[in-house]
Amino acid sequence: MLGELRQMPRLGLAVGAIAATVGVIYGYDLSNIAGALLFITDEFHLSTYQQELVTTAVVIGQVAGAMAGGWLANRFGRKRCMVALAASYAVFSLLGGLSISVPMLLLARLLLGVTIGVSVVVVPVFVAESAPTNVRGALLVAYQAATVVGIIAGYLVAYALAGSHNWRWMLGLVAVPALGVLALIIRLPDTAHWYVLKGRLAEARRTLHAADPTADADAAIAEIRTAMSVRRGGGLREMLRRPYLRATVFVVGLGFFIQITGINAVVYYSPRIFQAMGFTGDFALLVLPALVQVASLGAVFVSLALVDRVGRRPILLGGIGMMIAANALLVGVFMTGRGAGAPTALGFLGVLLFTVGFTFGFGSLVWVYAGESFPAHLRSLGSSAMLTSDLVANVIVAAFFLTLLQQLGGAGTFAVFGALAVTGLLFVHRLAPETRGRRLEEIRSYWDNRGRWSQETGGR
Repeated sequence: MLGELRQMPRLGLAVGAIAATVGVIYGYDLSNIAGALLFITDEFHLSTYQQELVTTAVVIGQVAGAMAGGWLANRFGRKRCMVALAASYAVFSLLGGLSISVPMLLLARLLLGVTIGVSVVVVPVFVAESAPTNVRGALLVAYQAATVVGIIAGYLVAYALAGSHNWRWMLGLVAVPALGVLALIIRLPDTAHWYVLKGRLAEARRTLHAADPTADADAAIAEIRTAMSVRRGGGLREMLRRPYLRATVFVVGLGFFIQITGINAVVYYSPRIFQAMGFTGDFALLVLPALVQVASLGAVFVSLALVDRVGRRPILLGGIGMMIAANALLVGVFMTGRGAGAPTALGFLGVLLFTVGFTFGFGSLVWVYAGESFPAHLRSLGSSAMLTSDLVANVIVAAFFLTLLQQLGGAGTFAVFGALAVTGLLFVHRLAPETRGRRLEEIRSYWDNRGRWSQETGGR
């Protein structure tokens, strides 16, 4: 795999670098609020409801952004969207850091959320359409690896600034990598698929040649045009009719289970969870979550190494299985009550296993399936539908987790997450296709054939 990545043309490497940097920004925003919220709460005297509102504002914005992301990507192009995203990341993160009141902070978080929502739709599409087939899965998983790096950075920056309680720097520092993305993306072309969608074939040919100088650009364009010509309605109406209704049910359901099983409750509220277990002090509340994410980063790299070798389904199912085991362990820990020693250590192990399982399975494969599940003319809309469902579930978790923890306790809360993970496992086992080694245009035949590959060979 590393050899294949080293042999990638310059365009492919640039696409990977951009995706990685956007992933870092996304991950940093996920975790920095966990540390910043400790000190925002003190400065603005926030109630439990207001803490949930500050956390949820960005997720509500993400839903709006994800709903519009597919249309924006088709209307204005993948590249133009990403240029606007990089600039918006910088502006709205600085606005959050400069907030002087709760309403101003909520507005900044809401607008930042819209930016993130568009990015989680556009980036997987941009990578899937720009990367060579043999490393496409790896580059999409690398986006998740970068996201985990960003999560780690968010916790560590929060710990470094905890002594001064400077939550404004915690929120505003994301502007730095955002400007780096802007400098990278502005020099690149859009994807060949978008150029073909708009009838700009000469530009599509140049982009295909830059991505893979040995490829037959004319044959690739013909294949893309053929895939785009197979329409039965258009847009949302086509996604809700056969053969793509099955694909729509799969991606919407997968997106929902990815978040409703509770991962962002752990990311957003790790300090609160560790407090409930009996941990105290800035190091325990902010560095231990970072150590959990370091372990999950290792899981991402394992997933990256395996995704184009053993396939998507085994990785996804294995990761969900680890989450189920972790939920069972956490239920047991909370049932024993708070305290130091073995219960606390087992609680840390449970959070670590939960996060590693998510990152290995759901976290890595969401970007793969978001970029691969639909044919070219529906890809951005399908990605938008999947990520919108994902973010709706995220709103539910962010808005109610602290209340759930107070009302049901840790044991009841993680029992609920465990039941949802079991349901997600059954759903994935029934509907998830194995897309390893399949060309994007070929994947359409799976849905045409009612969820089966035609002329199946070699365990593919």
